[in-house]
Amino acid sequence: MTKMPGRPGTSGGLVLRAGQFVFAAACICAMASAPGFTSYTAFCYLIASMGLQALWSLGLACLDCYALILKRDLQQAFFMSLFVVGDWVAAILSFAAACSAGGVVVLFKRDVYFCRRDPQLPCGNFEVATAFAFLSCACSAASALIMFWILASL
Repeated sequence: MTKMPGRPGTSGGLVLRAGQFVFAAACICAMASAPGFTSYTAFCYLIASMGLQALWSLGLACLDCYALILKRDLQQAFFMSLFVVGDWVAAILSFAAACSAGGVVVLFKRDVYFCRRDPQLPCGNFEVATAFAFLSCACSAASALIMFWILASL
């Protein structure tokens, strides 16, 4: 079980962390380019959550690079327990933020027709940012499950 793809210190883990970071950064960029997103709490929460996700993923991607270059094994119980807690916290926060932003996007588009009434409202940016948030959340959830399985097998 400790030879799972995506484990820390491997190229698969680095790809998973890079995916988390890229999608979180793309979400932040898409939302930040939308004027007026600060008027909505769900979008502010999304930015904060994706910022945390990007920092966590970048830090662990750097740790994966370090382990790959020096051929170190990161599968020690202490490191794995830190990775599990961090990944689960990041995954839950990312999912909650993506769901809240998704709810607001659906509300704007289908229920209150904000996007039709106000052409200045950047609904497309909100939708793209929410999609990137869900992609980042999916990578984070996969990583959290892998870390949990590896920790359980140690």
